[in-house]
Amino acid sequence: MSIVQPWLSGARVLDLFAGSGALGLEALSRGAAHVDFVERAAESLRALRANIAALDAGAHARVQRDDAVQVMAALSAAEYDVAFADPPYGEGLAAAVAEHWLAVPFATILGVEHAAGDAVPAGGTTRRYGSTAVTIYRADLRPADREMMS
Repeated sequence: MSIVQPWLSGARVLDLFAGSGALGLEALSRGAAHVDFVERAAESLRALRANIAALDAGAHARVQRDDAVQVMAALSAAEYDVAFADPPYGEGLAAAVAEHWLAVPFATILGVEHAAGDAVPAGGTTRRYGSTAVTIYRADLRPADREMMS
């Protein structure tokens, strides 16, 4: 989250494959204006809604029970400032999210969590944390932004 911190103040954020909502809720705590959470699993939705309520974040959150890939496919360019995706590992979904974003950059910044060994498209900055990796893509990176994200 510290990598995207400079872009969170007042941001419109999308949290795909939201699970418990940890990424989107952290973005809210760091100044994002609004987060759209997309999750389809009933158990995860219960936890997500409970977490939003516990943090009194309902006025700044919208929960959509839907398939994240289908929601993403319907997005237009620049609908969000920051988007996060934490898809299930081993299904090729991290690469699919990144490929779609490269074709239709629906957010200025996209952060995709994936298994460290998974291949994702070039063009992002990847940081590894044990067996997990996060690849950050940024539309129209300026040289100063590249240095900030490195």
